[in-house]
Parts: sequence; structure tokens; C-alpha cells
Amino acid sequence: MEWTEAEGFPYAGTYVGVDALMQGVFKRLGSEWTGYHADVHSFIADGDRVAAFGVYSGTYKATGKSMTAPFAHLSELRDGKIIRMRQYVDTVLVARALTSTH
Repeated sequence: MEWTEAEGFPYAGTYVGVDALMQGVFKRLGSEWTGYHADVHSFIADGDRVAAFGVYSGTYKATGKSMTAPFAHLSELRDGKIIRMRQYVDTVLVARALTSTH
């Protein structure tokens, strides 16, 4: 599996393999944020590609600031499993929660 977080996102980069993804993204989301959610509202499928559209939300523990930011994930599937995912997100809205000043 290859998972790419958007440039400008706190966990930007490409993670290869489940262990790298869990350590580099999901473990950090769970430890650095309170109430972090990725709420999907729409899916579009095109053969082996699926786009998911939604809104991220949560509060960054270090600053106490909350955010909501629209996102899209474009996934490529093989045999019903995600083999590649690319994230698109309004990183400015996320970055505002990470800073202690406005």
C-alpha cells in the first residue's frame, strides 16, 4: 500500500506499507488531536478508482484550536483493497489549528 498525505498537511509525505501508515499518520492523529474525524459525505467510483469527499474536524491538543477542512481522497483498488491513496485537503485550514497565533 502507498498512502500520500498532501503537501502542507502536518503528516505530508508518502507512506509505504501498513506499519509506516499507522506510525506516521494514524497513531499521530490519535495522540495529537482530540475528536479527530474524517466524515465522508460522497463517493464517486470509476472502475478501480474511488474518490471520497468529506470534511475533517478535530481539536489540536497542543494549541487547543479546532478546525474543519474539506478533503478528497482518491484511492486505487485491487482485489477490493486499497493499494494507493492520495489526499487532497485545504491545508491552510488545518495549519491554523497547529499555530498558537492567528
